[in-house]
Amino acid sequence: MVKLAWDQVGDREYETGVDKGVLYLPDPTTGDYDTGIAWNGLVTVTESPSGADAHPQYADNIKYLNLVAAEQFGGTIDAFTYPDEFGECDGTAEPSPGVKVSAQHRKIFGLCYRTRLGNDIDGTDFGYKLHLVYGALAAPSAKAYGTINDTPAALTFSWTFTTTPVDVAGMKPTALITIDSTKVGAAELTALEDILYGAAATEARLPLPDEVITLFPPPPAGMATEQPRTLVGAGSTPAGQTGNPEPKNN
Repeated sequence: MVKLAWDQVGDREYETGVDKGVLYLPDPTTGDYDTGIAWNGLVTVTESPSGADAHPQYADNIKYLNLVAAEQFGGTIDAFTYPDEFGECDGTAEPSPGVKVSAQHRKIFGLCYRTRLGNDIDGTDFGYKLHLVYGALAAPSAKAYGTINDTPAALTFSWTFTTTPVDVAGMKPTALITIDSTKVGAAELTALEDILYGAAATEARLPLPDEVITLFPPPPAGMATEQPRTLVGAGSTPAGQTGNPEPKNN
């Protein structure tokens, strides 16, 4: 038996930051998210799940059971700017360059962004999480334009979004997958990032959940599940590896 202990060195972990945003547009015929565009200027991405509330049922003068409502996923994106391609997701059509018509049909989109994982030893180089969002639909939002003064501030755009879950083999449909770099293999993580961000011979795209899951097969029974963690900073060799690691995109 091992006595429980708190706040040990290396165990004081936290999550912070948001970067490496990517917008994905689906193919109108296949529905595959095969077009990826870098999203600069992300300020915050707020994940706002809802639903899954309990509805008690009574019988025989007692609380008989709880029925749980379906869970929904949505959120809010705040950014200083956005890709031109996001205009059609925000209900804007561009009949000619520089001419934009609002209140048009809104298209669904996919999204990927990264958050940093930190601890008391490595700081924010401890690792990171990749967040993959599917079937998002942005709602109209306000834009407040103000005069330039002696305390200038850049305009921050904001969009709330809802999602439509996509199928996952053997599980309930989902609109969000999260990958933790400290718990998966470095080679498998690199393979996923080459898909998400593109590589020398391939365009960036958002793989559907079933493809993502196949990239990270579970370890054989009886083997440890801990993997050498991938540091955010380049030039670090994860424990258990030798030689020069491949540089990571930051």
